[in-house]
Amino acid sequence: MSLRLQFLLFTTLIHVVLIALAVQLRTTNVPLFFGSEVLLLLSIAVTAQLYRGFVRPFQLIAAGTAAIQAQDFSMKFVPVGQRDMDQLILVYNQMIDALRHERVSQHEKSFLLERLIQASPAGILILDFEGRIESANAAAARFIGQPAAALAGHVLAELAAPWGPALATLAEDQPQALRLSGLATYRAHAAHFLDRGFTRRFIVLEELTQELIKQEKQAYGQLIRMMSHEINNSIGAINSILHSFQHYAPQLDPADQPDFTQALDVSIARNTQLANFIANFAHLVRLPPPVPHPTDVHALLRGIGRLLQPLSEERNIAWHLELPAGPLMLPLDAQQLEQALLNVAKNALEAIGRDGNVWVRTTLSPPTLTIENDGPGLTPEVRQRLFTPFFSTKRDGQGIGLTLVRDVLLAHGFRFRLETNEAGRTAFSIDF
Repeated sequence: MSLRLQFLLFTTLIHVVLIALAVQLRTTNVPLFFGSEVLLLLSIAVTAQLYRGFVRPFQLIAAGTAAIQAQDFSMKFVPVGQRDMDQLILVYNQMIDALRHERVSQHEKSFLLERLIQASPAGILILDFEGRIESANAAAARFIGQPAAALAGHVLAELAAPWGPALATLAEDQPQALRLSGLATYRAHAAHFLDRGFTRRFIVLEELTQELIKQEKQAYGQLIRMMSHEINNSIGAINSILHSFQHYAPQLDPADQPDFTQALDVSIARNTQLANFIANFAHLVRLPPPVPHPTDVHALLRGIGRLLQPLSEERNIAWHLELPAGPLMLPLDAQQLEQALLNVAKNALEAIGRDGNVWVRTTLSPPTLTIENDGPGLTPEVRQRLFTPFFSTKRDGQGIGLTLVRDVLLAHGFRFRLETNEAGRTAFSIDF
């Protein structure tokens, strides 16, 4: 039974007794009867006033409780002129103001955090309580190569390789460098936060590719410049001495002159080859910035095909040009891109060896290029070291071909990848 109902029952009982007593006085003492009636009316009026003053706080408390339960922090009460009641109203209004300010502040912070996450150049994956991806920002979607909506709801191990295996085994609070291919390198850091008292994880992905390439190029550039300086100085002096020795050939016995001359020629030729060898590396370091001009990529590809046609026919390798009708005009440095594509095409021929196929495909919208071959696929070990300077799978390779390709395409701002597809073919793809 509520306190309000108890008060009503009690006051009703008291007034019923007073009425019964007044009825008894009507026959015995009329003046006292009228006095008791007046007193009874006053008692009822006072009781009604007390009831209103007693019930009003309960009504305010009930209304305030309902508003708080509904998270409506806009409802406030006006003072009614009663000291106790006004003090209660003041405390309630202050509490509502504090709650409203706190909620607005939390919404603003949440909105700011959401905008920061979306604008962050670092990829951020937020997992739910079950370890599934709840949200991914634009950078994470770009790194992984899938839309954020497609990532939601998947556990990390379900992501396509190489991301799935790499992130699924990521230890918490232990930043780890992920080299997912020979080009792309990331730093991954897993951590946790508390949400409603329970632990949730998030992963931050930071791309290190450009930074590492810059540091790498500075390191091997300095080494090549030093080697080139020392070797060229030595080769120049040695060739000068060898050329001066040729003046002594007529002074030798006629039977020894051919061997002497041949030894000098071989030495000079070998020194020249060594100078050219170092010059190739020096050219890689001194690669100039591209000078873009409108260029037909299809014309470049047909020219490369004609250039490699004799070698392809000798090895019984067929070229398949699957090019849309019309030109593929793009602003680029034709000389640099032609050299890069020539390296890619030659690598495709060398990967096949003999008896195979090379497919060259382009699309106009969006502009893309794929050079695909059916030679042996890339092993995981080779895939990790692709585009690494001085690394080559060929016995006599210098390891600068793909490095040159990498630097040319990066300088143009083109995205590219080299991978073995589901059909077992190795494909070099460029997104212009």
